[in-house]
Amino acid sequence: MKILVINPGSTSTKMAVYENETPILLRNIAHSAEELAPFGNITEQQDFRRQLVLDELKNADIPLEFDAVIGRGGLVKPISGGVYEINQRMLDDTLHGCVMHSHACNLGCLLAYEIAAQIPDCRSFIADPGVVDELSPMARISGSPLMPRICIWHALNQRAIARRYARGIGKEYEDLNLIICHLGGGISIAAHEHGRAIDANNALDGEGPFSPERAGSLPAVDLIRLCFSGKYNEEQLLKRIAGKAGLNAHLGTNDMREILKRIQQGDEHAQLIVDAMIYHIAKNIAAESAVLCGNIDAILITGGMAHSDYIISRLRKRIGFLAPVYTFPGEDEMEALALNALAVLQGKREAKVYV
Repeated sequence: MKILVINPGSTSTKMAVYENETPILLRNIAHSAEELAPFGNITEQQDFRRQLVLDELKNADIPLEFDAVIGRGGLVKPISGGVYEINQRMLDDTLHGCVMHSHACNLGCLLAYEIAAQIPDCRSFIADPGVVDELSPMARISGSPLMPRICIWHALNQRAIARRYARGIGKEYEDLNLIICHLGGGISIAAHEHGRAIDANNALDGEGPFSPERAGSLPAVDLIRLCFSGKYNEEQLLKRIAGKAGLNAHLGTNDMREILKRIQQGDEHAQLIVDAMIYHIAKNIAAESAVLCGNIDAILITGGMAHSDYIISRLRKRIGFLAPVYTFPGEDEMEALALNALAVLQGKREAKVYV
């Protein structure tokens, strides 16, 4: 089976070609600020990015002959986890209906569908988008009926890591209780109970621990007072929640390599802020242990920050008593997308219908 994988990000488009489980092409196409400047919004970049993908295939002498094209899922309405065949309703919701944010991931299903439509007998999919919602009824309830809890999290990477861990110990993901923490620009932490993420935070909007770019959960009254202070408009305040927040707000950068270098050079303030972030990550991981009633097979740590011995060693010290801790540094999204598509093509998994 030949599969094209497309994963759009804010400043790059990752693409890959797989033959069954084997990657035969991997590309990360960077987009400069100057290239993206002419586009008023993310959706307007669709033709630009599609052509770049097609050009990369042409340059690599790979014909436009695929059994499936799978894209990163966008911010449509909440759905259960799994692989979804792209249909018109999903396209409509991505473009007009349920889009909560202007985010590059929304291009994933648009590009996959458009390219697959050019190829005879080619199917188009998304898998485990960030809006996967399998929360328990209690997890949805906040202290205000006006603001029920929602989750937007790293569902694709978390599930891929969960399945990889399960394979490694000779079990199925559905047999395990896991706490998984994705440490990236945003941080998502989820309790996985026998194949369902019954509790997860809204990492996109910064709920949970603060991160390199997100403010995390904030004192509600102080936030309301700030909104009415007259010092900031709505757009500025939203950036103080996601973007110019977290480590970026405290230390002027979201680059963990630079921050860790400062700590090595004796910057006590940088060390205090990073240690505080680790403290809150650990506290939120420990909270998920209550969701699973302490019945935890393992804690899995993934994402870019999982490469840091400084961060992981301090996390282990705080959470190691809960369950065995395993690290899977980086992201596994391209392979995860390819394997999800392959499982459907081989009849091992059934594609769901977006309604």
